[in-house]
Amino acid sequence: MSPPLLYLFAFLASLLLSLFITPMIRHLAIKRNFVAIPRDDRWHKRPISLLGGVSIFFTLMVVWQITSFIFGYYASIKPLLPLALGGMAIFILGLVDDLFNINPQHKLVGQVIIASLLVIFGFQVNWFESMTANLVISIFWIVGITNAFNLLDNMDGLSAGIAFIAGLFLFLSQVASGLQSIIPAVLFLSVFLGALLGFLIYNFYPASIFMGDSGSLLIGFLLAGLTTGASGLMVGPQSGHLVFVLAIPILILFIPILDTAFVSLMRKLSGRPISRGGQDHSSHRMVAIGFPERTAVLMLYGFAGVSGLLAMAVTRLSLGVSLVLVVIYLLFIIFFWINLARVKVYPEESILSEVKKGKLTPILIEITYKRRLFEVLLDLILIPLAYWSSYLLRFEGSAYGENFPIFLKSLPIVVACQLFCFFLLGIYRGIWQYVGMRDVITYVKAITVGTVFSVLVNLGIYRFMSFSRTVFVIYWMILIALVTASRFSYRLISEATPKNSMNRGQRALIYGAGAGGQLVMQEIERNENLSLALVGFIDDDIRKQSKRFLGYPVFGGKDHLNEIVDRYQISEVIISFQNMDRAAMSSLKKECSALGVNLSHLSVIID
Repeated sequence: MSPPLLYLFAFLASLLLSLFITPMIRHLAIKRNFVAIPRDDRWHKRPISLLGGVSIFFTLMVVWQITSFIFGYYASIKPLLPLALGGMAIFILGLVDDLFNINPQHKLVGQVIIASLLVIFGFQVNWFESMTANLVISIFWIVGITNAFNLLDNMDGLSAGIAFIAGLFLFLSQVASGLQSIIPAVLFLSVFLGALLGFLIYNFYPASIFMGDSGSLLIGFLLAGLTTGASGLMVGPQSGHLVFVLAIPILILFIPILDTAFVSLMRKLSGRPISRGGQDHSSHRMVAIGFPERTAVLMLYGFAGVSGLLAMAVTRLSLGVSLVLVVIYLLFIIFFWINLARVKVYPEESILSEVKKGKLTPILIEITYKRRLFEVLLDLILIPLAYWSSYLLRFEGSAYGENFPIFLKSLPIVVACQLFCFFLLGIYRGIWQYVGMRDVITYVKAITVGTVFSVLVNLGIYRFMSFSRTVFVIYWMILIALVTASRFSYRLISEATPKNSMNRGQRALIYGAGAGGQLVMQEIERNENLSLALVGFIDDDIRKQSKRFLGYPVFGGKDHLNEIVDRYQISEVIISFQNMDRAAMSSLKKECSALGVNLSHLSVIID
């Protein structure tokens, strides 16, 4: 049987067994009362059966052994036995924790011991020349990824789905290599993917079974082991440029790593123990800003998919192009997760959200808002990124050739000239939350002047010998796009957020879908003290009715107010314009009073 058919057979056999056995495990867990009880620091609100990890483990081990034996690869599984035995040990450790609640410190000790034994059998990363460094980092890598998937198991289908996506890209990267020597390892990976998908069908929202620590620790441990050299898989180059060596495994497992680092940082900034659980993960924050639970999980799937595609692209592109793509992706990640960090999820006050005298917060506020250090540091990334990208585009990805010395000579000049013009023309005077087209005009002016200034300085110093004029034209266009996108990032993310769930307060309706209505909308969205949740608009202009204004529906005119209030459970109507005649105002007040709805005016909101 050809390798592709072998992998397909193993995957389908594992999928079918997992689909068959998972409901049985679920029934047994419910019968024996092995269920996850709702708690304040847990997301689920009803008892859910545990022991889904038993289904994943049993399916993986049984199908892997049988398919390896049937197709003649049983003698070749020896290199994977340490990983399988380590997986069994970590599974038992998690199962005991599910059933009897092990102390976190004791569980961590057990993980370190199992990871150390796996490293002794050769499952090490080969990132550095120092064998000692590789050994120590390997233990941290295995334990870290194991716990990352455990922490990621905080919402229906999240951990299993991300593990499936990571494993899928790992599988695709191996199949693309076409090496015969990796067939046993890829066969193991195929069975692993089938077991995960079969479980995920029952675990996706609304979940009927959880994998528990036995499952989350197992899948994290196996993926960590499969991304080391001894697994037989070729996870990127095992030697060569450090960027390539590090990028592949990190990108494949990027979302668990990111979520773990994010949660750890936010808990530390809020003075909470990192080991304390809570509804403060990336997925929870997405739900808090308005995304449905299913959408939040699918969005994280999307981020994991993009990371996996980048991991595959890095192996096929030049270092320069790979760096550009990775940096752009990381910038987007940073902007999005900064927005998530603003969500208040702790009773304690975070140093990122409150100013308290005598603490670190005033320093951060001074640096990031008044002195604009964050924006300057961002531009110190965007300017070289735009300049480097222009060289790659001009010389078709071969900027490391004879043109690279010219790039290095001119880069400090371009950065200095551009930043000087940014300061001179007021780039750092704007407020990102209120950025508009006038700010874009300022960006274009500053970048244009900075580009011309850079050309003149290079002309004066180097006589512009061997410099490509096209590079600066491309640089000008790319930098405008990057600077504008970065400054609009706050508004773009805010606009992409579902509107109706942003505030958990009284449901409000704005009368007037115009300039005044926009001001009221912005005040409702930004001022949490109002405790209002905007539902939509009403307007007497029939051209606006049944349309959308600023992302909200315009339901109709005030003549349909009775129906709208009843249908959408409106508690407050806000008039957004000043020139309403007294008779109409008096009539509207009587109607709102009869409906039990509070009526207010724009001036009430602004004051």
